[in-house]
Amino acid sequence: MLHLLGIGAAVIISFSAIFIRMADVSASTAAFFRPAYALPLIALLYAFTRGSDTRTRRERLITIAAGGLMGLSFTLWNYAIGYVGAGLATVLGNTQVVFVGLFAWLVFRERPPAASLLAVPLVLGGVVLTTGVGRPDAYGDQPLLGVLFGVVNALSYTAFLLIFRRTARGLRRPSGPLLDATIGAALAGLVLGLATDPSFDLRPVWPAHGWLLLLAVGSQTIAWWAILTVLPRLPALDTSVILLIQPMLTVVWGTILFAERLSSLQWVGVAAVLTGVALVMLAGAVGRSRARRAAAANGA
Repeated sequence: MLHLLGIGAAVIISFSAIFIRMADVSASTAAFFRPAYALPLIALLYAFTRGSDTRTRRERLITIAAGGLMGLSFTLWNYAIGYVGAGLATVLGNTQVVFVGLFAWLVFRERPPAASLLAVPLVLGGVVLTTGVGRPDAYGDQPLLGVLFGVVNALSYTAFLLIFRRTARGLRRPSGPLLDATIGAALAGLVLGLATDPSFDLRPVWPAHGWLLLLAVGSQTIAWWAILTVLPRLPALDTSVILLIQPMLTVVWGTILFAERLSSLQWVGVAAVLTGVALVMLAGAVGRSRARRAAAANGA
């Protein structure tokens, strides 16, 4: 049952970029309404679990600030979708898996497995190829700009995850940290929209906001809550495989629904990035499994 919930969450999130393309609003507009529409439902979830939230006021404020990085990430990712398509933007966003490992090593001295380090040049080489390397058959209105936005989005999301994991560590109920991060994301989206986007629009318009509601309820609330609740209870290897479903499915949906026909070089880049991400995930899963077995043996 847990596996099915995890897979279901990954499938829902795989439609995030699709909903954004269907909404056809400015990047900042989508980045604001995604968390804003999700807030009432997440607040309701938190109301049922508030008693188990042991975080201090300082930790909650840090989580809200981290949510600001998530809001920045949403905005950058939405621009990437506009420049290079839903599938490619989502694949680029998943490079955060590599960046999280590198930053954890540099900042927190958490040395990654050797396989993770070997994956870095593979992922970076794949990112270069996803630009199309200036070839005329490259997909996207502005492939190079789209890739740049996609990578900076991944870096922003990396910073968010590193802070979020620290402040939410040890909590069995994720709705509190998720609520605080979503508040921060909505505030950041509002500020960025008002300050930088002439097309930022707070007026609800149909059907655009129907797609944004689906994005908020599906991806930002249900899928995120399921991932934070279910995946920590699954074996690390299973979790890694489930999380890889999302970018692969988004590429499929983008090809089917929007005719996102990548060039041969871009396809090679996608394959290289996903292979590198898979190596990092699998290496991490094996490492965590060995650590648990060693801890169990020492405890015995």
